[in-house]
Amino acid sequence: MSEPDADTDSDGGRYHLRLYVAGQTPKSLAAMANLRCVCEEHLAGRYDVEVIDLLLNPKLAAGDQILAIPTLIRRLPAPLKRIIGDLSNTDKVLVGLDVRPRGGGS
Repeated sequence: MSEPDADTDSDGGRYHLRLYVAGQTPKSLAAMANLRCVCEEHLAGRYDVEVIDLLLNPKLAAGDQILAIPTLIRRLPAPLKRIIGDLSNTDKVLVGLDVRPRGGGS
């Protein structure tokens, strides 16, 4: 007998994030630090972050249609979401990642 929930749990609540930056600019560094804080506080143990420096790999911007930097892409869970900026507005980041309900709920 197999347990279907075991496979679901292995990736079910995981967040796969990709942060596009351009070198070690103040905005890029702030975005990395702010993302780390948000993830550790709200997604501890349930996230993976890939940082892509477009100064080193400019062609990678086309794949996710990056028009501004820094940009955070939430690849999983679907649907794909984008957050542009230094990620200093924690509430905006949480809503963008669907970690916190939008309307404040009941």
